[in-house]
Amino acid sequence: MDIEEIASQLRRGTRGLVPEKGLEEKLAKSAKTNRPLTIKLGLDPTAPDIHLGSAVVLRKLRQFQDLGHNVVIIIGDFTAMIGDPSGRNETRPQLTEEEIKANAATYANQYHKILDAQKTQIRFNSEWLGKFSFADVIRLASHATVARTMERDDFTKRFKEGLSIGLHELLYPLCQAYDSVVLKADIEMGGTDQMFNILAGRDLQREYGQEPQVALFMPLLTGLDGAHKMSKSLGNTIGITEPPNDMYGKLMSISDDLLPEYLELCTDIPVDEIAQMIKGIREDRINPKDVKRKLASEVVTIYYGREAALAADAEFERVHSAHQNPNEMPEVKIQSTEKPTIWICRLLVDAGLAKGTGEARRLVEQGGITINGERIDRADAELPLGQIGGAVLRAGKNRFLRIKLSSSR
Repeated sequence: MDIEEIASQLRRGTRGLVPEKGLEEKLAKSAKTNRPLTIKLGLDPTAPDIHLGSAVVLRKLRQFQDLGHNVVIIIGDFTAMIGDPSGRNETRPQLTEEEIKANAATYANQYHKILDAQKTQIRFNSEWLGKFSFADVIRLASHATVARTMERDDFTKRFKEGLSIGLHELLYPLCQAYDSVVLKADIEMGGTDQMFNILAGRDLQREYGQEPQVALFMPLLTGLDGAHKMSKSLGNTIGITEPPNDMYGKLMSISDDLLPEYLELCTDIPVDEIAQMIKGIREDRINPKDVKRKLASEVVTIYYGREAALAADAEFERVHSAHQNPNEMPEVKIQSTEKPTIWICRLLVDAGLAKGTGEARRLVEQGGITINGERIDRADAELPLGQIGGAVLRAGKNRFLRIKLSSSR
């Protein structure tokens, strides 16, 4: 392939390049000098579970690896003690060194489900930032201005609303930018929420006499709720280490309007084929369910292999088309008491399906609760304890639990 073809493949799913033709220029220079590019991704180890949203950028990194370029993951163990202010309306709580190390170890194990372990270099930015003296910090800070830093939307909003902005937060983008200087990064990747931080890297590299990195931005995948970006804190994620059946079931539950986004960002299905499927749905020639099955199968195949995808598909059809119970399901222990019955809302809370009885009541009233296939349609229902031991409790389409009674004695 020529440079334009390679760049076209790498541009798939991207949401911005600075400068616009920078990718082609870097690739051409790499080919001419026979020097692999250094592709940087900086991550703070604040949430140890990688989900499909965070995998979007990792999958793009794998494309660069397959083309022979060097990928460097920066574990921001030093910057995590500051906390990335991006998109925040309050100061992030600072992590302890022990929390950072535990999260980083978990992250590293998950990276390799996507990246080539032999071709991935993992660095911790405490390696250089942790050695800074106060004089070094002052010299680094001299390369930035308060006016430029305050251009950040999150800082501007907080300042106007009278919310606090810690001085340490102003240093965060500068610290991340210095990582690019140390690596002499050719390309830095990140989500669109990292635009300010990544562009700061370009500015700082100029200050240090280096050729500025290309900034390559990936979109933030919409979560299962269809309203917000995929985020563990919002509970709308699909983890890449979740069991195949769970991953498959969650993908089958997404709304139809999320299909183009998920097909583009979470699979390797050719763009032309995706366009044809979406066109078929809009023209009522293709059932959206069939496209979701293809999406779910492709994603499970990426992380678990084709056999696991086929098994997950068969299990989904068995449960949702033949209306049978899953072969495997979690078991929940419910404490038995001297009272012969248990209130359905209390059961849902004790089973972990609702945070409180108000939420449990809404679940029942929405018609999403069944026990052994019988719908519970009254929120005041009292269930005989003798009948629920060993029963299958189903909430919504995809959550199944087997109830086990345990004695209070």
